Order: sequence, then structure tokens, then C-alpha cells
Amino acid sequence: MNKDPFYKKISFNLLSIGLICAALILAKDLILPILFAILLATLLLPATKYLCNKNFSRTVSILVPLIIAIIIGGSVLFILSKQVANFMADVPTLKARLNDVFSSLQHWFNDQTHITVRKQNQYIDQTIDNLKEKAPHIASLTVGSITDILTYIVLLPIYTFLILYYRSVIKTFIVGIFKNGTEKNVIDILNESTSISQKYVSGLMIETVIVFVLNSIGFLIIGVKYAIFMALLAALLNLIPYVGMLTANIICMLITLVCCNDTNTGQVIWVGIVLFVVQIIDNNLGMPLIVGNKVRINALVTIIGVLVGGKLCGIPGMFLAIPILAVLKVIFDKVPELKPWGGLLGDGTRVLKK
Repeated sequence: MNKDPFYKKISFNLLSIGLICAALILAKDLILPILFAILLATLLLPATKYLCNKNFSRTVSILVPLIIAIIIGGSVLFILSKQVANFMADVPTLKARLNDVFSSLQHWFNDQTHITVRKQNQYIDQTIDNLKEKAPHIASLTVGSITDILTYIVLLPIYTFLILYYRSVIKTFIVGIFKNGTEKNVIDILNESTSISQKYVSGLMIETVIVFVLNSIGFLIIGVKYAIFMALLAALLNLIPYVGMLTANIICMLITLVCCNDTNTGQVIWVGIVLFVVQIIDNNLGMPLIVGNKVRINALVTIIGVLVGGKLCGIPGMFLAIPILAVLKVIFDKVPELKPWGGLLGDGTRVLKK
């Protein structure tokens, strides 16, 4: 049997990738809630199966873990909103402090670059004018973000319940598509993908709690304001690989700079040290022990995947990048024609051992 030439295979691969990217861009409002629901459903599946084995009805077996998950998620959002409310209550005071800090930065910048404060203010005024022109577009993005959040709140539990309720039907459909003797291989891929997704999400939740606790202890010891708020913010941003912790460092250090007085500016450095130490602990203990063993994706592919996910679907795409890459690796490793792609995604341990 003649094999297809290489240029034909690569053309089909590129065309498939292009169609998938186009679908994500055009229909992300529809696709992303479903992907998050699949992820949540895989996390709740063991609890659902356990209750079913205890002779509870299918509906009750799904609703009980789902309601518990909603309560936990709502509690996290409530705590975060309370911390944000406390932070916003001090905005007038922080605004005055921010003006002082900004004035100091302008004079420092003048000393370093010899660009006068007046010239800097002209540049700032021009930037503000440009932002005013783009205000309608920014407002529409804000309204769109609020709409997206409401969509997730409403649709995510519904999708999750229906995916768990009809999981046997969905699995039968996927297996039934392949009638060429690969049904067993498909079942193995589904089982392994489900297992990896469960372990990854559960491990990520444990890691987030650990990072939050360590950040809280560090911030409380050095006595910074909004310690719990910044600890929770940094832990949540840490869910986004690589990019999230860098963003958390910048935001937390800026908040500390604005909040501290002139005699306590050293707290800014201490906040950076705390986050750096926690990151070292997380990278060398948390990630390898809790998450890293579940998802063996190399760092280069991880960074590229996170950036591509962010470009296509924003922050939700950055979060979903790793579990999607992990599932793709399972598929690639099981399909002989795609094994080179699986090796590309892997961490190289097998190659190194050889």
C-alpha cells in the first residue's frame, strides 16, 4: 500500500491546525465553557462513581459533588471579593500615595534620562487622549468580560451535570466512530486522558492551596498591608504557568510600593523575596511532586502552549493549555503515526535514558 507523501501529510496537518485555531477564535464563547465543564466533570467523576456504587440515583450522585464544588468555588470568590472590597475602600488614600510615588519616579527618570517632568507630563497627556478615543472599545470589552463571567456561572454547572449524566452515551459515540479495529485503543486513550485530567486538576488545586498558605505566612511575617488579598491573588495567578507568577510579582510589589510609607519601602523588596522563595519551593517540590509527575510536558512546549492559548482565547485559554497538551500527548503516544509529536511534547526522560 502506497503511503502518502510527506508534503501531503504536512499540508493536512497545517490545514487541521488552522481550522482548529479558527474555530477557537470564532466560537470560543461556546467552546471554552464546554472545555471547562469537561475538566470539572472529570474531576467530579470519582465522587460520582462512588455515590453510584452506594446505590444512589444517578441524578443525586452527580448533584451532590457538583453542589459541593459550587460551594467551594463560591467561597473562594466571596473571600476574594471581600478582599477586593477592602482594597477598594482605601483607594482615595492609595491614590494620594500613588501620586507621591509617581512624582518621585518622574524626578528619578529626569535624573537618569534628562527628560523634564513637563515633557513627561506631555507624553502622559497624549497617552490619556489616546485612551479616551479608545474608551468605547474598552467599555465594550469590559461588558463582554462581565457577560463571559455570567455565562460561565450559568452554563458551567449545567454543562458539567449533562456531561456526567450522559457520559456513557458520549463514550459510546466516540468509540463507535472508530470501526476499523481501534476501538480498544480509543478506550485506552479515553481512560488515560480522564485519569491524567483528574490528577492534574486535583494536584493543581492542592498546589494552589499550598502556595496561598506559604504566601500568607510570608506576607504576615513581614507585616505588609493586604497580605491575604495579595497571597490569594498570587496563588490564583500561579494557575497560569510561568506567566502568572511573573504577573503576580509585579502586581504585589506595586501594591506594596503604593501602600507602604517612605520608611518602609524595604517591604517591597521583601514581598519580592517572599514570592521568589515560594516560587522556588513550588517549582522544586510542589510542581514535581504534585503536578509534574502527572503531566510530563517539557518547558518549551508549555510556554509556547500557554502563549498560544492566551492569544487564541485569553486567560481561559492559558489555563486550559496544559491539560489540553497533556491529552494530546496521550493521543499522540497511542497513535503510531503521531508518536514523533508525542516525543516532541514530552520532557525527554525516555530519550535521555536511552
